[in-house]
Amino acid sequence: MDTVSIGDNLTRLFNEKNARIVFWDDPEGNFVGTLPSISLDNVHVINLSEIASLAVKVLIELEDPTGKYLLYAPFDSTKQEEDWLLDIRLYSHRFKADLTHMILRNLGLQEESLIPIIERHSIFFRNKERMARLKRSILPEDTADVLERKLLTVVTKADHPDVFNIVLTLFHTAAKGQGFDPPAEPPSWPAIRKFNLETPFWNLIEAEFGFVAEKPSFQKLIIQILVSDLHHSLKAELPSSLKEQVLPRTKARNNAVVFAAQWRDSNTKSCSYNQWADWVWNSTNMKALFDYCDYEELLDVETFAHVERIIATGLLRCVEAMATVINPETVRSIVVQRKTKHWVASNSISEETRNVRRSVYDAIMAAAELLDLRNTYERGFDYANAVSLYKAYESELYRFDQLYRHFCGNADIAESRGLDILKPLRENIEACYANWYLDKIALAWGEHLERDILRRWSLDRVHNQYNFFELYVEPWLRRGPDRRAFVIISDALRFEIAEELTRKLKNEDGLLVAAELVSQLGVLPSYTSLGMASLLPHSELTYNATGDVLVDGRPTGSLKQRNAILAAKANGKAIKADDLIAMSREKGRAFVKGASVVFIYHNEIDARGDKAATEGTTFDAVRDSLHSLITLIRRIINCLNGSYVLVTADHGFLYTETNPTIIDKTTLGSEPEGAVKAKKRYLLGKGLPKHPHVWSGDTAVTAKAQGGMQFWVPKSRNLFHFVGGSRFVHGGAMLQEIVVPVIKVTELTGKGRQKEYRSRPVQVLVIGDRHRITSPKYRFHFQQMDPVGGQFAAVTLKIAVYEGNEAITNIETVTFDSMSSHMRDRSKEIFLTLRDKQYDKRTRYRLVLRNVDLDTIIREVPVIIDRAIIDDF
Repeated sequence: MDTVSIGDNLTRLFNEKNARIVFWDDPEGNFVGTLPSISLDNVHVINLSEIASLAVKVLIELEDPTGKYLLYAPFDSTKQEEDWLLDIRLYSHRFKADLTHMILRNLGLQEESLIPIIERHSIFFRNKERMARLKRSILPEDTADVLERKLLTVVTKADHPDVFNIVLTLFHTAAKGQGFDPPAEPPSWPAIRKFNLETPFWNLIEAEFGFVAEKPSFQKLIIQILVSDLHHSLKAELPSSLKEQVLPRTKARNNAVVFAAQWRDSNTKSCSYNQWADWVWNSTNMKALFDYCDYEELLDVETFAHVERIIATGLLRCVEAMATVINPETVRSIVVQRKTKHWVASNSISEETRNVRRSVYDAIMAAAELLDLRNTYERGFDYANAVSLYKAYESELYRFDQLYRHFCGNADIAESRGLDILKPLRENIEACYANWYLDKIALAWGEHLERDILRRWSLDRVHNQYNFFELYVEPWLRRGPDRRAFVIISDALRFEIAEELTRKLKNEDGLLVAAELVSQLGVLPSYTSLGMASLLPHSELTYNATGDVLVDGRPTGSLKQRNAILAAKANGKAIKADDLIAMSREKGRAFVKGASVVFIYHNEIDARGDKAATEGTTFDAVRDSLHSLITLIRRIINCLNGSYVLVTADHGFLYTETNPTIIDKTTLGSEPEGAVKAKKRYLLGKGLPKHPHVWSGDTAVTAKAQGGMQFWVPKSRNLFHFVGGSRFVHGGAMLQEIVVPVIKVTELTGKGRQKEYRSRPVQVLVIGDRHRITSPKYRFHFQQMDPVGGQFAAVTLKIAVYEGNEAITNIETVTFDSMSSHMRDRSKEIFLTLRDKQYDKRTRYRLVLRNVDLDTIIREVPVIIDRAIIDDF
């Protein structure tokens, strides 16, 4: 052993322990030759074989009672009756220069009781890197158990010397690689065995989890941990074949619950949890045991992915069985809860799998809300006049179309990935929407059309589409010479889609705007050429002999022609949405420079829906349109200095998942004399005769279009022709086609206006100001202070009790999204399970509420943990 190491250890002993006298026993005299080369500041070095013990005693106690001395004894000093210096030894410090003692000193440890631990694991200490890692975590007061735990930390390369972290690291490293097949032991296990740490490890496991086995293994351990976690959350008795796999003691099971929850919540290691959980599910044949389990008994279970399918299937059957008395809030609360759970929300799950699971739950929730809406209007839509029915559609009835779209869109996603559990419900939803709602609403609206609306095509408190530019664009431009209006015309953007877009705009990150949705009575027939023309600035619309629409004598069919009209009448420009988005900021600003009005033509819904080959992707097109429209508005506001944006459409549309049948066709036999254009949902011509199966009128009334052009549109949702696609149609007079949205988007400026319009997460308070935890499980109560809606948005929180930065309970994810005006309906409670360990009631523990989306702590509440009595049954 080199003299530098000996000198360093002796110096540390004199300085850190404030030693005055140190005895160095070297009975074999191995360091007699080394002694002269050891230099210690202000320390006298005496070889006791060269000076009489009595003389040394006189020197130390009488002549120099404050000096520091190193007394080297190269002989056996264990015979106390012959030791003249025994009394001095009793109050002095001892030093040994054998390897074990040097390791002890090098680690900063003084307890001689740790010598057997170092000897037992001596091979570990032969590596400088391992020693360096160990030394960084050593504390002088470390006990034998703590030292062995820190040895395991180094060998497993765990983040810190905590049993949970060591076990988690072992499980995680064992799961690495494709095609998971759990090995008999983790990669670091040979080293653990080599360093004689196997027994200490299983002792730690027994102390922490109560796990004991004649031949312990990681497979047995993970089965018992996860089955215990399942047992904790299951609202029923475990199947008998699983009971023997539950950990034996209450505190051990609590630790398993906390361990599993923290593993699932780990940003870096939750992926290995997924592999192990699937393996446990399959290896214990749980599918056969739980296939017939009541889904309500599994609502709190998060242990296994396969539980999601059981819950979704059970919830779906419940929705079907309770269709006529469905309570959508009950379904919603379950869906919201499950969507925050690990197997639906965790980034460790592939995005495709998460999307499928979310889609299944969202489809079920949409179905429940749609069925409840049907129950609300069970007797149909008997409104006194057309205005009342129109306004009812504008305020609530549009939700039939929106919920149907949500259900079908989500069901499509699930089924495209091979998940077919929604098929039975799909038939019920199709019957509800296509065979009940559309027929009922068509019948009610048709009565008002025939009574008087077609003859005047106006409604009180509803603007007409042909007045769009005059009512929404010109007033903004008149406010000043520097005003500029952006008008986005999204082909076939029907009202219910615009309503969803409006909500999204109000809560879009990085887009500070106010968004207001109104509607206008669309032109009839509700087709693109007429709708687009009516939105342009004009004095007069006119039909020519071939059925083309002119604006003040100018053609309007192409982008170039519309651009010419805008330039001449409003100092405006026209451009396709894709072209504007593709421009750089500089090119975009150069394009809009000098223009008072910019018309932007956006076409995703109609482009795909109006073709037989792609009409089945109509709802996909809607989803894409919502995203692209937000992108477009963001670009206008943030890059092109736009402060006023209007989003509108030329018309809406009708769409059903099932193809129309011959019953839905209005038989014409042949086109009437005078017909100019004949499409699936409308016919244009001059001098058209009356027909009992159609609604007829004059475009001079419905569009203020000159030229003597008349029209036929089939009653209800019928079609004239089945050529091409027939599930996506427009042109007729149904509310879905002629209630045309207008969204007014204005940029917010100033903190006051931002606060007034911007939705913010609801505030969540913890009920009670003094929380003392005295049992393994503790119930916390929370209050959502405001209903969701308007200025307040839902918030999802992760909630747990912490000691420092370490969670000492399971971590619960809870969404606060109640829209109820009653405080009692907005309260929630959760149970947190405490990890079994030593707690000090004087330590500051905290209940932490963390915003999941922002990853920020929104609230901390002090918690006292007083486990004076710990029961262990």
